[in-house]
Amino acid sequence: MADVGSVDVELELIKWLQAKAGPTVVVRDEVDNHLLEELPTIQVQRLPAGGDDGFRLDRALVDIDVYDATRADAISLAGQVRGWLLSDLPGTKTSTAVFGRVTSTPPPAVRPYENTSLRRVGATYQIYSHPVS
Repeated sequence: MADVGSVDVELELIKWLQAKAGPTVVVRDEVDNHLLEELPTIQVQRLPAGGDDGFRLDRALVDIDVYDATRADAISLAGQVRGWLLSDLPGTKTSTAVFGRVTSTPPPAVRPYENTSLRRVGATYQIYSHPVS
């Protein structure tokens, strides 16, 4: 992607969401065996779909999952994440990226997870971005 002027959407979203969520929430790209010790956690993963214009504009599909101890807590944080992405992210400029349109269809929903000691709620977002320069 970098060859066509795109940005690392995962990395930019992780930094941006960490600033929004604060120090009590872990924001990362991969979960590991310590997940139960790091709740709540927001996981950001770019999907191998979407596209770009071959020059600068990137249209990324990004899965964002929230892991928390209870269903209610996971649903609540996922709703906050959705609000931040849809309301606050468009127009945001970081040191390397400018974010445009953001959509989510459908909104966050409970997703199955094999560990019954926690709950997972997630959504897929379409996020437009381009490099700063």
